[in-house]
Amino acid sequence: MRLLSCAKYVSLALVASAFQLPLLDTLQSQITSYLSQAHVAEEDGPVSHGGNGHGGNDASYRDVPRELWALDYTQYEGDKIVRVRMNEETKHLVMGMREVYDQWEGNDEFVDFRVPSEDIPLLQEHLDCEIMIDDLGQAVYETFPKVAEELKLETTDDFQAMTDLFFKEYRPLNTIYSWLDMMKETFPDFVEIEWLGQTYEGRDMKALHLSVDKGLNPDKKTIVLTAGVHAREWISTSTALFTIFKLLTEYGHSKKETRYLEQLDFLIVPVFNPDGYAYSWSQDRLWRKNRQETYIPRCFGIDIDRSFGYHWTKSEDYPCGESYSGEAAFEAIEAENLDTYINVTRKDHQIYGFLDLHSYTQKILCPYAYSCDEQPRDIENLLELAYGISKSIRLRYGKHYEVLPACKDRGVDIMPGLGAGSALDFMYHNRAHWAFQLKLRDTGSHGFLLPSEFIVPVGKEIYAAVKYFCEFILNPDL
Repeated sequence: MRLLSCAKYVSLALVASAFQLPLLDTLQSQITSYLSQAHVAEEDGPVSHGGNGHGGNDASYRDVPRELWALDYTQYEGDKIVRVRMNEETKHLVMGMREVYDQWEGNDEFVDFRVPSEDIPLLQEHLDCEIMIDDLGQAVYETFPKVAEELKLETTDDFQAMTDLFFKEYRPLNTIYSWLDMMKETFPDFVEIEWLGQTYEGRDMKALHLSVDKGLNPDKKTIVLTAGVHAREWISTSTALFTIFKLLTEYGHSKKETRYLEQLDFLIVPVFNPDGYAYSWSQDRLWRKNRQETYIPRCFGIDIDRSFGYHWTKSEDYPCGESYSGEAAFEAIEAENLDTYINVTRKDHQIYGFLDLHSYTQKILCPYAYSCDEQPRDIENLLELAYGISKSIRLRYGKHYEVLPACKDRGVDIMPGLGAGSALDFMYHNRAHWAFQLKLRDTGSHGFLLPSEFIVPVGKEIYAAVKYFCEFILNPDL
């Protein structure tokens, strides 16, 4: 079995030599740690859990009986999230650390890594580092629901109270799908649940089609909104669900929302990666990829956002890596399902807008991701729209979302290929007139583990962005 590519040995060698460490010890410890933790599948498969009694926000998982744990929090003990800032002298070294540590976020200024506590003094001695999350296990624990009973979703007379409860916490896949069914039952004239296909593990990919009777306007423009491409980015899924809720409940009460549903179609996929999302609830909260098998036994998953068929590039990362792009374009089943679905339904859906929700770092990313050398079409209007979206978000709660090309965010100038095969580029080039990837809150204090108290605030500010996006697309002069 091939454990590591030559590139990984080179990167480890660079790290070891820069820190004046014995190379053999570094290789042995890092390879053993890397292959024995999050990338190894459980023999018995996913374990189903309902709600979990977590107590208050100040409670520690160490004080809770293990039988009440959603998953094994000890797998995160001793790990921290460290932000490493780069300069011209250190940027190649820091980017090489991607081969050793789990990279959370990064750009041409800094990279956030998950690092074992014992490695941190050495990093701090040689690099400009800041600890962003000190107790990773506790931070993971605090993102799970803090109620003992699983939320039962049924159509009731007290719809608003049920919805308020729903958005107080992140929700597992089965609860989300029940909620989608409730939306269809509550708003039968506006909602259709459309099937995109099945995942590797046999779960359904679902899209909510929101629209008033097509007969009123057969030439409607369609907006596609996706979320949950990367499993651990729970806030993206909750935000997509909040957008669905606002569009439906404001219809007939707000002139704008009424106009949106009468003149636009919405296709919203709140959980684009159902297998990975379910796994992040039952086994590893920080799982990123889907759950497909690869050519290396016990190395599971493809990065869906590197699998789309526009400038797809075979990654140097091997299958256990977090950014593995597969062996061919559209090898990730979820990416292929979306492409097939759109091809089949394109006569019904004239796609004008695409929004892909991710986290974190508060950014609005414009095409292209694969290269900074190719300028997107109609760049002036594209940037006007991006800055308008950013302003609409800032006006809600004062949060600044930076506008920049996706290629800059992915660091393709340092490591070419990092932006290849993205959903953003594929949809913009082949399907949508206007397309952006939105990276939601925060800027790093919580990273992928944004507390549930931010679900509604983030939902509201991104919904303001969606409304601005709708107004732009409905502009008759464009």
